[in-house]
Formats: sequence, structure tokens, C-alpha cells
Amino acid sequence: MSRVLSTEQAKAAIGQVQSIINGGFTDQISALDAQGRILSDPNIWDGPLASQFRGSTWPETKAALDKAKQELEELRTQLQKISQDIFSAGGGA
Repeated sequence: MSRVLSTEQAKAAIGQVQSIINGGFTDQISALDAQGRILSDPNIWDGPLASQFRGSTWPETKAALDKAKQELEELRTQLQKISQDIFSAGGGA
């Protein structure tokens, strides 16, 4: 038989991770995206370094941010399911 353990400390940590994700981390990623789009407009910012930013720096960074945001959402969902399963099995709330 496999061990199932979920302490109050685990419950609190799960809540904190979800709170961080829900409480603004993904919003901060969206805010970075908005600023990156502004800086990608040659009518707002131009020159050799701005062109490099538009051509490679920002597209690569945006892809990484999008992936991080997706993975954070998946983590939040997984933690919710795991938490429910463990606490239901253990009779916790």
C-alpha cells in the first residue's frame, strides 16, 4: 500500500502557490507582454538595438513568458486536483 500524507503545512503551501499564481503572477506576465508589444512598435522605439529587440529578443522572451503562464495555470489546476483528492481520501477539508 502506498503512503498518503497531507499535513496542514502541505495544505498551506498548496494554498500559497495557488494564491501567488491567482494573485497576480500571471497578471504580471500579461503586463510584461503589453510593454513588450509597445516596445516592438518601430513608431515608438527604433534603431539597431530596437530592431534586434523586435526581431529576436522580444519574440523569444514572449514565447518563454507564454509557456511559463501556461505551465503556471497547469500547476494551479494540478495542485487543486491533488489537494482535493488527498484531503478527500484523508477525510480533511
